Amino acid sequence: MTQVSAASAAADVPRSAAIENGPRVGKGAWWAGWIISGLVILWIGVVGLIFALTQRQMVEENMAKYGYGPSTVFAIQVIAISCVILYAIPQTAVLGAILLTGYLGGAVATHVRAGDAWFLPVVFGVFVWLGLYLRDPRLRALVPLRKA
Repeated sequence: MTQVSAASAAADVPRSAAIENGPRVGKGAWWAGWIISGLVILWIGVVGLIFALTQRQMVEENMAKYGYGPSTVFAIQVIAISCVILYAIPQTAVLGAILLTGYLGGAVATHVRAGDAWFLPVVFGVFVWLGLYLRDPRLRALVPLRKA
């Protein structure tokens, strides 16, 4: 097969087929991805919800420290839970990761503005994408790691 015919044959393959037939995820990477994703889901989703429901006064006091009123706690928690649910479902995980990145970016901006440590939301943002990268072959096809 010549280079021209090989290039035209590759052009005939739909992009979705290339992604579906892209890199496979090994069992170890898949499990590691779900464990990392599970930590994100548990911390942002479950622990955040538990604190919002059981320690509402403490949450409101901490939010007030950053300039957020008590009425914003519910809305911010709904946004966080919605993003986490989308992230936990494999079919919508990329959308959930994008939304969680925005959510965590807001947390970073809030901490920077207040002069507090901003490192933890950045670490969680890295975990969001690392967990998804390890468990989702579609993301690996879109963002391949190259060997030097």
